[in-house]
Amino acid sequence: MALNARKETYIQQPAVPHIPNQQPVRKKGLITKGEKVLYLSFLAVFVMCALLVLQNQATIQATTHEIQTIENDISEIQKQNTDLTVQVSELSTYERVWAKAKELGLKLDERNVKVVPGQ
Repeated sequence: MALNARKETYIQQPAVPHIPNQQPVRKKGLITKGEKVLYLSFLAVFVMCALLVLQNQATIQATTHEIQTIENDISEIQKQNTDLTVQVSELSTYERVWAKAKELGLKLDERNVKVVPGQ
């Protein structure tokens, strides 16, 4: 009996059939291809809008600079016009004209004066 007790009984497990064409199981990602396309298109539209805003800001800034330059030029020309108007008024006074006329040798002759009727 002791010999019989030592004999171990082997139970055979049923063999699992091996399927050679079976592919490994893939885990599905969190984001599908369609969602990736949507996200990328949204990102592209966002970048395009940002670039358009930057371009518009640059254009506005350039235009503002040009306007300021033109306004400065206008201011400078107005100052020159004012100075020239003052010079004209100073140079066209009666006393100065009369002094210049005497310097050039002109004389006041009342017999040679003609009166022109006003309009």
